Amino acid sequence: MRIITYNVNGIRAAIKKGFIDWLKTNPADIICIQEVKAQKEDIDITAIESVGYRPFFFCAQKKGYSGVGILSKLEPDNVEYGHGNEQSDFEGRVLRADFGDVTLINAYFPSGTTGEPRQSYKYTWLDEFLDYLNELKKTRRKLIVCGDYNIAHKEIDIHNPVSNKKSSGFLPEERAWFDKLVKNGFTDGFRYLNKDPHQYTWWSVMRPSTRLENKGWRIDYINVTDNLKDQIQAVKIFPEVKHSDHCPVFLDLKL
Repeated sequence: MRIITYNVNGIRAAIKKGFIDWLKTNPADIICIQEVKAQKEDIDITAIESVGYRPFFFCAQKKGYSGVGILSKLEPDNVEYGHGNEQSDFEGRVLRADFGDVTLINAYFPSGTTGEPRQSYKYTWLDEFLDYLNELKKTRRKLIVCGDYNIAHKEIDIHNPVSNKKSSGFLPEERAWFDKLVKNGFTDGFRYLNKDPHQYTWWSVMRPSTRLENKGWRIDYINVTDNLKDQIQAVKIFPEVKHSDHCPVFLDLKL
């Protein structure tokens, strides 16, 4: 099972930048996208289906905001939209698909960069989401959790940890939550095989040169339950793919 997670920063904008042509290259069996920023009726579903992907979207009720999608060449046994938390589901943040005994979760974690109210909500969301995963593990033991986590976990995952120590996305409380996720039986798929520094998935659009200089953050992840980690065959980040301020992250899992 080849999986990609990719924050497209607006599916309609990404399509204008060649997203469909990229899909034609068959980059993965399943592509989890975040920040769709559109309602389903505004997305060119036909173009996506024409290149062999069946799309599933869970859009925010607020137009032009948030939203997640799963584009799959494999037929899921079950799809669930949302995870039962009202505010999160209103914002279109979690989409689940089951493939046999494996469950894929695509999530767009809240950002706290707009101020204290959203940062506080981010902490609430993180706790609710971990509770959801732990409850799900009781009946679905094999989980893959893809998405834009809006957290750089370790110092190796951010180009300048010292100057960003008080920045949302690298705050001690956020990183501690990620530690808790790991302790609850989830493996960072990329770091399981790749320990190299300077591996980033997002670069600020405020300074376009940061992408050229590779001064970024690794905030997009594919985590798996520990019972799947030894089945990870390959991982890669694709900074050369440029439909967004993020780039795709790839994981190959032998099932």
